[in-house]
Amino acid sequence: MIYRLFPMVALLFMSFSTNHTTTVNHKLLATTAGSAFEMNAASIYGNLHSSTISEMPKLESFTKALEGFFALKEKGLIQKDMLTLIDFSLSSNTKRLWVIDLTTNTVLFNSLVAHGRNTGEEFASHFSNKAESFESSLGFYATGEIYNGKHGQSLKLDGLEKGINDNARNRGVVMHGADYVSESFVRDHKRLGRSQGCPALPVELTNEIINTIQGKSCIFIYHPSGSYKLATKLIS
Repeated sequence: MIYRLFPMVALLFMSFSTNHTTTVNHKLLATTAGSAFEMNAASIYGNLHSSTISEMPKLESFTKALEGFFALKEKGLIQKDMLTLIDFSLSSNTKRLWVIDLTTNTVLFNSLVAHGRNTGEEFASHFSNKAESFESSLGFYATGEIYNGKHGQSLKLDGLEKGINDNARNRGVVMHGADYVSESFVRDHKRLGRSQGCPALPVELTNEIINTIQGKSCIFIYHPSGSYKLATKLIS
């Protein structure tokens, strides 16, 4: 497996098992902490590319996502070199979801995505891990299995941060398509529609995105929330 990541970060992928499944070298990961890690994250960020996408994520959210991705890969909680970043600090009227292939530094998708109805109107501001809260949960997730439900093809999610999003599966927080996630809805209502806490996608992109990220890839839902920064153990 060939990684087209940049030199300092590429070192994190030096250890391979006999079946070529990538594992992260813990000592090398440690050497990239702090400013060194941020510099290398910035290098990767500066070289993200796509033939169709003009808007890239913020460097801050991407750096945090990459930091958690490496930590989870080291623990074996995610398997694919695929990172889905959702930035809930941005307006829901903007395309604030990115699916990034880290083997090629390519942004595969950039999409609208909904937050929970009690999380906020146009902007997300309230988050919860509680059932029936109708709020989104922040943090890192592993994608699970695909199933067909009331919204069609959907993707189960496992929250990986205790007390922050680990009730996601019990709450029924999944990735699914919804007709209220569309440019036309924004035009008619001045904001995107909202879910019951799920990161809902445009119907026309749902199957393609789900099929790409299913099966133990990493999702990070970002917001500069003070309570999340105090609670998370995955990122600095």
